[in-house]
Amino acid sequence: MTGSRVLKWITGAFEVFLAIPVVGAAVVMGSAYTALGVMFILHVITLILSAKNKEPFYGSILGVITSVLAWVPLLGWILHLITGILLMVTASQKSKPSVSQS
Repeated sequence: MTGSRVLKWITGAFEVFLAIPVVGAAVVMGSAYTALGVMFILHVITLILSAKNKEPFYGSILGVITSVLAWVPLLGWILHLITGILLMVTASQKSKPSVSQS
């Protein structure tokens, strides 16, 4: 399992946790929105590793967008939920074999 897939599982789990209505809001607001900054950094790292490994990275792009817009109450909840699901789906997909040309 590649590092990008591990990070997709981790960031996906965090996103789903932050999608829990009262608990996620308490964590984000209790950390003075630092949790969103940490998630932004993790999504950027995951995005870079996924692109390097030629794996799907749309979940990480949505994660970056989520980290920027998640301070909006209802929008944040929806984005956290969708991002978490996308990240976990892409993390669970089997890797495509690479075709090398001789």
